[in-house]
Amino acid sequence: MDAVTYSQQSVVLFIEHNLIPLRVAFDAQPLASDFAVTWTPTMVIVDSQGKEHHRIVGFFDAEALISSLLLGLGKVEYDSNKFNEALGYLEKLVTEFSESDSAPEGIFLIGVSRYKNTSNPLPLKEAYEQLQKRYPASTWTKRAYPYRLL
Repeated sequence: MDAVTYSQQSVVLFIEHNLIPLRVAFDAQPLASDFAVTWTPTMVIVDSQGKEHHRIVGFFDAEALISSLLLGLGKVEYDSNKFNEALGYLEKLVTEFSESDSAPEGIFLIGVSRYKNTSNPLPLKEAYEQLQKRYPASTWTKRAYPYRLL
C-alpha cells in the first residue's frame, strides 16, 4: 500500500490531521500477538488506552481506506459514549463516502448514537429506513430490521 495508497495526498493529510500513526512490522512482538496480527497489511484503530475499536485488513484504495478510518474513529468515540463526537465522524463518512463499504455501518451507528443521545427511538427507525432504501442487501440493514417496528 506504500506505493499506491499511503503515498496519496488525501491519505497523508487525513492521517496527519486525525490519527497518531505507528508503523510496526507485522511480526514485531509483543504487538503482533497482542493485536492478533496474522496478515499484512493490518491497521488497528485503538484509543488512548490501547483498546482496539476497529480493524482494517488487506489492501484498500484511498477512498476505501479513508472511509474505513472515519468509521474507526467514530467507533472509538461511540465506544467511549461520546456520541456527539462519534456523530461528527460518522456523518462525514456517510456524506462524503456514501458508496463505500463502511457507509452502512456508519448509518447504523448514527441511528444508535442519536438514540443514545436522546432516548428517542425515532433515529433507530430512520436508520433502518435509510439502510433499507440505500443498502437493502447489507448485513447492517438486517441488523436494523427490528427497528422498523418502532
